[in-house]
Amino acid sequence: MFVLRFILPLLLALTSLAIVATPLAEGLVSRWFQRDVELRATLIFQSVEYSLTDLWNQGKRLESYKKLFDNIARDERVLAVGICSAEGKLVTKSAQWPTNFACPASLLTPEPMFVVQNLDKGALLSGSFQLPVEDTLKPRFIVLHDLSFALQRESETQYYLIGFLIIVSCVAAFVTLLTARITMRSWIGKLRLTFSDPKARWSQQRLPREFVPIVREVRQMLRDIKPGAYPLENIKVDWTPQALHRLLKQELPDSEVIVVSNREPYIHNLVDGKAVLQRPASGVVTALEPITRACKGTWIAHGSGSADRQVVDENDRIAVPPDHPEYALRRVWLTPEEEEGYYYGLSNEGLWPLCHITFVRPTFRESDWLAYKAANRKFAEAVVQEAKTKNPIVLVQDYHFALLPKYVRELLPDATIITFWHIPWPNPEVFSICPWREEILQGLLGSSVLGFHTQFHCQNFMDSVDRFLESHINRDQSIITVGGNATLIRPYPISIAWPPEGLADVAAADVCRQAVCQRFALDKEIRIGVGIERFDYTKGIIDRFLAIREFLIDYPEWRGKFTFIQAAAPTRSQLSSYQTIQKETYEVAAAINSEFGNEHYKPIILLGRHHEPQEVFELFRAADFCVVSSLHDGMNLVAKEFAATREDERGVLILSTFAGASKELLEALLVNPYDAKGMATAMHRALMMPPEEQTDRMRLLREMIRDNNVYYWAAHILMDAAQLRKRANLESFISETSEQKDAL
Repeated sequence: MFVLRFILPLLLALTSLAIVATPLAEGLVSRWFQRDVELRATLIFQSVEYSLTDLWNQGKRLESYKKLFDNIARDERVLAVGICSAEGKLVTKSAQWPTNFACPASLLTPEPMFVVQNLDKGALLSGSFQLPVEDTLKPRFIVLHDLSFALQRESETQYYLIGFLIIVSCVAAFVTLLTARITMRSWIGKLRLTFSDPKARWSQQRLPREFVPIVREVRQMLRDIKPGAYPLENIKVDWTPQALHRLLKQELPDSEVIVVSNREPYIHNLVDGKAVLQRPASGVVTALEPITRACKGTWIAHGSGSADRQVVDENDRIAVPPDHPEYALRRVWLTPEEEEGYYYGLSNEGLWPLCHITFVRPTFRESDWLAYKAANRKFAEAVVQEAKTKNPIVLVQDYHFALLPKYVRELLPDATIITFWHIPWPNPEVFSICPWREEILQGLLGSSVLGFHTQFHCQNFMDSVDRFLESHINRDQSIITVGGNATLIRPYPISIAWPPEGLADVAAADVCRQAVCQRFALDKEIRIGVGIERFDYTKGIIDRFLAIREFLIDYPEWRGKFTFIQAAAPTRSQLSSYQTIQKETYEVAAAINSEFGNEHYKPIILLGRHHEPQEVFELFRAADFCVVSSLHDGMNLVAKEFAATREDERGVLILSTFAGASKELLEALLVNPYDAKGMATAMHRALMMPPEEQTDRMRLLREMIRDNNVYYWAAHILMDAAQLRKRANLESFISETSEQKDAL
């Protein structure tokens, strides 16, 4: 009786509907697939528009387009690409361009055009986009898509639709009958209970059995909206400030970005009574300054310059860069006691040696801890003052602000807080030395996203949380939940801008080499090695010098024919450990010069001062090899900067395996900085390496850095943040809807 009165009529009605609706559905599917292909063609054009425009404006040879076109044509649904003139003449094309296919007609309109052409074995859709260049040819970029897959799927639509509606009719009949017995009030109440409690588990006692599939579907949807669901590695984009800005506008519209770091990107110091602008030597500044420009955000930093107060407005802000302002710099003032305890004390005498396992004993003082907490509170208040919305994106930088994420979370609970830890994270045994380990972990876990350079550092952090905090750790998704707040733990290998800012103003490699030889009175035939960093015991400068001594002993033929130029900027000079390393470095260099040099020759030239970026680039381009011998490092951007400057595709990078960059720059000569003989061998190999091998290695290094530049790094982090925000919005919507229905 049940089948006759309810299910059978419903089956007949839906089956008849399927038969009638099939022709309409086929047309809808056809239009859907065509629209999808048109959107794909538009996305391809937008991603290469700037590259094509640059090539055209620069008058590049047609062969210059080949590599770009071939990369685009790798898409399985892209048949070919090319450039046509307004008169329909084919200018250049990819290798797969059909021999019997001419340029689309009527190319005079500036708007994008899409034309479907039926062929013997299928259909072809051509997308036409005009390049924004001033040229009489009025070139247009053409994308050809094969639509044969759409025709095949149209033929399958009828069978799938009829079968699907028959199944749906059966399911709908049973679900309708069962759900009619449950009141709306009971449904909404149990749904709210299920979704509002993250630890809740539905069961037959708390939720009706027929309701379980609905709950499972919604929860699966929430799990699917997670960072990494759409990896950026699968999207080939030339990552530039413009591309990053477009991504932010699309994925995080109207979102404000606030960067917090201890070091400011621009410092004003008094020189002869005048405020002089300086750019600090900092990997954090190198990486984040281009991002803040692209995001048009706000940078909050400690105002440490002697003239910083003189140049800010009444709100302690200044627009930077001074010559072309693109974002606001907000300076925070610390008392001498706060700076001593927060920066020199806990940060650099405690956390820095704790995280860098270089056999320097960390020092922990209660007074430093109190100053550290006070400074983090002060910066959190500055974030709130600068925030124009209740849910800004806050980018917290480095070990100076381990407590800041929690403090900001308390003041701005809806903020998306992204913390990046620029130095290594130790294993739990080493981290257990810190007296305030639980507070530091809880502070960092106030973040929405917590990033490290490598997966190894992420694993160490999760192991530390597992050891010292009561928490729920989802290692499959790398999510830690403490106190109801979930934090995504991810590796984000940081990089540099491509090309580095100011590189275009630096002379070619041969000119740089001539200038360096002239400046230091070197013979023009001499071979040159370089090292660029701060005076820091983690950088392994002394170990590098001892390796040079070993090199001159093992390979005496290089005496008088090789010079190593070491540029080391003084830093944290009031700390005894830094005073000691600086003094010992000079002593070791002097001893080696005395042993192997003479009045006309020094094997080591030590430059103990800050060098501006253009000076560094000149040294890089003049060198035969660059040594990065970090004893322990989060990433080390010097290694990437060296490769980025070598447009001549020459030179060799000698890189420590204990630098995070060694996980990416595999074409470098990887060395153990504690092994002087091994480093000496690498130096000899670098000097003897054939030009062809140098070119092969350097080309691969440069391609990796270009494709994974700092804008890609920022996009990766911000895309994960965008997914988290979308998931939070969906959960909030479900909760609000449940409350509204319950009120009714």
